[in-house]
Amino acid sequence: MHISPDLLFTIADFPITNTVVTTLITDIILIILVLIVGKSVALKPGKVQNIIEAISDFFRKTTENIDEKRASFIYPWVLSFFLFIVISNLVPQVPGFESIRFYTFFSGHHGVALFRAATSDLNLTLALAVTSVVATHCLSIKQTGIKSYVMRFITFKMFPVFLFVGILEFVNEFPKFISFSFRLFGNIFAGENVIATMYSLCPLVLPLPFIGLELMIAIIQAIVFAMLTMTSMHIMTDKHTK
Repeated sequence: MHISPDLLFTIADFPITNTVVTTLITDIILIILVLIVGKSVALKPGKVQNIIEAISDFFRKTTENIDEKRASFIYPWVLSFFLFIVISNLVPQVPGFESIRFYTFFSGHHGVALFRAATSDLNLTLALAVTSVVATHCLSIKQTGIKSYVMRFITFKMFPVFLFVGILEFVNEFPKFISFSFRLFGNIFAGENVIATMYSLCPLVLPLPFIGLELMIAIIQAIVFAMLTMTSMHIMTDKHTK
């Protein structure tokens, strides 16, 4: 598997890759899930409602444990990131998902994979990281005010010590783009390559333990991204008193 996704075709010069197709599938699954849960909410919940409620309650209570007052506007972001990422990670684990081929004039005799794990594309994981960091700073400005937000990074109290610390805090925000995106991308991309290798060696038995491991990693990485976002939002929306 190449690091870059395979190009299928273009629409008005916009490249449609196999990871874009999988992202659209993830979006469709999310929409269908919302519609199903919205229409089937009952006092005696079924299996789907129980699972969704369990996931929702876990992230809500975890967010409230840090700060109940700020949980109301942080929790929706955390849950949204988790659901999108976990579905993006789990969809490719369907047997035969990446074996479906797409043939074009330029794809060669064997064609290219029609589907590929969306989070194995660095473009998507970087977009998620940017969204997380930008949303965090927007919430910080909204909840603490522009003055407190600026003073988090620029202050002349105990000059130049606090000014230097503030600059370090600001610079420290940029590595989040790399750490958030590469952590998710690296784990999923490596896992997909390992499973592909196992399938090529022995397609019947050998891949099974690795598929189980990849399922666990898919869920863990979604939780990690959501938790890192939650922690960052809690820190940045805490009114600065320096």
